[in-house]
Amino acid sequence: MFRKAKERDVDRITEIYEEIHTENEAGNMTTDWIRGIYPSRETALLAVCRGDMFVEEEEGRIVAAARINQEQVAEYANANWEYDAPDDQVMVLHTLVVSPKEKGQGYGTRFVAYYEAYALEHGCLYLRMDTSVHNQGARKLYQKLGYKEVSVVESEFNGISGIRLVCLEKKLAGGEL
Repeated sequence: MFRKAKERDVDRITEIYEEIHTENEAGNMTTDWIRGIYPSRETALLAVCRGDMFVEEEEGRIVAAARINQEQVAEYANANWEYDAPDDQVMVLHTLVVSPKEKGQGYGTRFVAYYEAYALEHGCLYLRMDTSVHNQGARKLYQKLGYKEVSVVESEFNGISGIRLVCLEKKLAGGEL
């Protein structure tokens, strides 16, 4: 089940962030995120307050979370997008996280499918997202789901300098998934 996150979900979303930071620090993942900087409890709380944080629940527990909105980060202006899409027709997926304890069960794939359906419901045929150039797991997943890597842009990402973001894009054909 997918739904908008509520303030009571912030602790669990933060736990997922911490699980990912632990996996990064152990060398099991590479997101280029830094514990205490991004993502953090404040990241989740701000997104919940803005109303653009969504969660995926399985048997009453939150297994994944992400922000979905139409906010294109400033670095997107430097990307070589394939489609010259009007801003009001672009939906963006930010900071998709799946609990490492739930890895390999299709939660990320289902979250992206939800994102695509949400975009259509809001009249957006153009989908954009980014990930770290080092995040091979996310890059493979997004490519498998039909997203095209259009650019790598330099960024100071949420206070972390030297980040190289892979910009990905997909156009929903004729309003259908």
